[in-house]
Amino acid sequence: MLDQNPLRDTLPPPELLDPAAMARADQAAIAAGIAGFDLMTAAGRAIARAIQRRFPPGRVLVLCGPGNNGGDGYVAARYLQEAGWPVRVATRASPRPGSDAAEAQRLCPAPRAAFTPEEAARADLVIDAVFGAGLSRPVADDIAAVLASGRCIVAADVPSGLDGATGAALGPVSAASLTVTFFRLKPGHILLPGRTLCGEIVLADIGFPARVLGEVGVSAHLNQPGLWALRRPAAADHKYRRGSVAVLAGVMPGAALLAAEAARRIGAGLVSVHAPTPLAQAPPGLIVRAGPLAEKIDAVVCGPGLGIAEAPAHFAAALATGARVVADADALSACAGRPEALRGASVITPHAGEFARVFGAIGADKLAAARHAARVSGAVVVLKGADSIVAAPDGRAVINASAPPALATAGSGDVLAGMIAGLLATGLAPFSAAAAAVWLHGRAGVHAGPYLVAEDLCAAIPAALAEIAQRAAPVSPGAALGYASA
Repeated sequence: MLDQNPLRDTLPPPELLDPAAMARADQAAIAAGIAGFDLMTAAGRAIARAIQRRFPPGRVLVLCGPGNNGGDGYVAARYLQEAGWPVRVATRASPRPGSDAAEAQRLCPAPRAAFTPEEAARADLVIDAVFGAGLSRPVADDIAAVLASGRCIVAADVPSGLDGATGAALGPVSAASLTVTFFRLKPGHILLPGRTLCGEIVLADIGFPARVLGEVGVSAHLNQPGLWALRRPAAADHKYRRGSVAVLAGVMPGAALLAAEAARRIGAGLVSVHAPTPLAQAPPGLIVRAGPLAEKIDAVVCGPGLGIAEAPAHFAAALATGARVVADADALSACAGRPEALRGASVITPHAGEFARVFGAIGADKLAAARHAARVSGAVVVLKGADSIVAAPDGRAVINASAPPALATAGSGDVLAGMIAGLLATGLAPFSAAAAAVWLHGRAGVHAGPYLVAEDLCAAIPAALAEIAQRAAPVSPGAALGYASA
């Protein structure tokens, strides 16, 4: 469910908590005087309310596991039954005696049903309250079969079998139409395939004290404009004060031209392309040079269309200017198996294939892989994809959700490299420049439409920039998640 107009959407909090951090948040809330059963009651009530707002009354089967996730399910069943819905509860395993979940089970008056595929198939709606986000193993085959029989699934916290920290499916996972989670989103709600398996995401406030967030430590952030600010042109600015960008061209000069145009559109005051041969199709506002890089350059794009053999010498020349360097494409492939060779770059922008060549296999935990690459290279890493991750050497990381599928086209990455360089030239720090460019790149893709080519992205950058100017509050990318508040 995608609503591509974020101006209509509620802003989700940017902080993301992995399951371990969320467990600490639970304990901190209880230590602050909030009873665990009260939190469970609020969570189950939020699930019931979200269902009532989105679905017509029908036969509901609540699948409950033995832990707190199952407790949330018992509470949801109780509230739906009180509202007149026909509800049955199927228990996979009984809660631990004396636990909050056991109390929720005791108070739930809904009739019991067998935990079978046949029962799930008879229901109009199945509530998946079997396991929460902290599951570290695949769901057992018999449980997976029951969930797979549901026609419409609402997940409590995350669909069972989805890793809340990584977004990875630990085994068979039945996709939910709606997922109701609490306090803060998790990385697994944003990272693929988790994002597609969660359906619409409702984030419910269930009464956590605000100070809890500062006590548990944030795992990452959802990329959005509230995390960074663009430099706005001042009345006294001139082209040099707005920053200069140089783009190194090689065997495929079209890639360099795309990067250069993107740097111009994003706000750099002066952009030049350094090419070994004349460029016949350079736009009028672009400076084309054949000589060495000038010393007074703020940012350099090194890699797009450069040629792998030529890239090392050009990368060394770019670093010698003292400018901030964005290493992309061939500059990355030239460092295959040698991530230390990228030392000195400000930002590197690998897609999954380039990342694997330089740093090794990504594995199931993309967030951890991106952070490791940032530490090893000393650069801000943009691990590009539908769920791009921006990671800094100091451990900061954002996950992006503003990108439409149409960005999967040749030249899209060249545009992103130019956008990052343009923002670096205007004075943004590398992490902020990379995060802002990734978000704006995604929004430009939305404005350019579903059948875009890379050239269309450059023309759509002003529309993406205008989104930020249209409202004082940060623009939410939550529409790309199907996000809604409870």
